[in-house]
Order: sequence, then structure tokens, then C-alpha cells
Amino acid sequence: MKPSWSRRIGYPLLGALIAGASTLGLLFTQALANGRMPSLAFLDEQLRALPIVYLYTSGSMLFVLTFLGWLWGAREAALQAGSLTDPLTGLWNRRQLANRMQEELVRALRHRTPLSFLLVDLDRLKQLNDRAGHQAGDDALRKVAEAIRGSCRRSDVPARYGGDEFAVLAPSTAGSDAAALGERIRSAVRSASNDAVLSVSIGVADLADLDDPSVERQNELCLAADRALYVAKQRGRDCVVCASEVVSRVLEEATT
Repeated sequence: MKPSWSRRIGYPLLGALIAGASTLGLLFTQALANGRMPSLAFLDEQLRALPIVYLYTSGSMLFVLTFLGWLWGAREAALQAGSLTDPLTGLWNRRQLANRMQEELVRALRHRTPLSFLLVDLDRLKQLNDRAGHQAGDDALRKVAEAIRGSCRRSDVPARYGGDEFAVLAPSTAGSDAAALGERIRSAVRSASNDAVLSVSIGVADLADLDDPSVERQNELCLAADRALYVAKQRGRDCVVCASEVVSRVLEEATT
């Protein structure tokens, strides 16, 4: 958000500075045209002689250039927002999620704080599209996005992962708290159902589930959550599964 605000404020300020510089440039040009050296005395003389002219010139240029700067900044801010967000749901897109994951992973490893990742899959979206049409499917995706957004804390990073999948990056959150976040999301999606009954399957993973977490292996966190999501689908959907449960089950099967 900071780059967006810097454009919205910075470009109008730049326009105002250009307008002020243009007025001074006009005064200096007038001095040279009269064969005089630009000085404060000459500038004061000109301003006193033609106050309306210079007031109109500087005022109109200030208004025009500031307004153009605002339009330019607003357009660039909108283009930036469009490149970072999913147009259907308004959540961040996968590229922006990857950027934030890189930042949060570096921070978590440096300060040895927990970091969790949730994959949220809308159950039976294809059947809904086939039965009620793609507009109904899009409406369902928007409802899930709203449920996720309303369930997340301010520090969490919800995003559209692709297709019928969403993701939530949860900084400073251990596996148990991330699982509780997943349950809030699952419950909120069920509550958002109207005509069509909506449900989600959720896979949860945190850095503690990885053997050797590192910045170079950030995809391992996504893969761990994806494996947990696969187990959630196998269990009949509409549930939350943690990657630690998957690891425990694999170890039990290997020792029996």
C-alpha cells in the first residue's frame, strides 16, 4: 500500500513544484528580456506591476499540473493494484503471495518465529459450475473469499491461489493456532451458504513441519500444506488437516 500512497501524494506535489518553478522561470525570462539581471528587486517590481497576470498564471498552472499529477498517480496506483490482486475476488494474487512469503520466511528464520501456510480448496466447484452455471461458481468463489477475509487477522495474508484454491499466509502463527484459523474459515464458509451449500477443505503447514526450512526451500511449505489438503479431501472434504498429522500417519504406517 505504501507505493500506492506515495504515487497519489507524490505526483500532485511534483506538479505543484513544477508550477512554482514555471512561474519563477517566467519572471527570470522577463528580466532577461528587459536586459536586466534577475534579482529579488526585479521580481518584486514585476509582481507589484502585474499581480493579476502572475496570480492567474501561477494559479492556473498550479491547478492543472496538480490535477494531472493526481490523475497520473491514481492511474498508476490502480494499475499497480490490478497487477497484485485477483480481479474476481479482490484478494492478492499468487505472485504477490509469493513475494510476501519470501519476506515473511526471511523474517521468521532470522527471528526464529513461527510461520504457517494454509491451502483452502472450495469443494465440488466443478459440479456447481455444471449444475448451476459458471456465474454461480464465481459467486461461490466470492463468498469463500469474503469468508476468508473476514476470518483472517490483520497480520494474515489471504490470496487467490488459482482455480478453486485460496491460500492464507499466517506470520507468527504456530500449527495449532493456524489450525484454529482454518476452522474459523471452514465455519465461516458454511455460514455463508445460501441456496448452494458451500464447504472447503483446508491443509495447514508450518515451518516446524519441515526438516530443513530455508529461504531456498520456500516451496516446501506449500507442498506440505498441499499434502495435508489432499488428506482432507480423502477424509470426505469439509475439514481441516495439519501437515503434522500427515507426517505422524506416515511414520505409523512405516513402523507397522
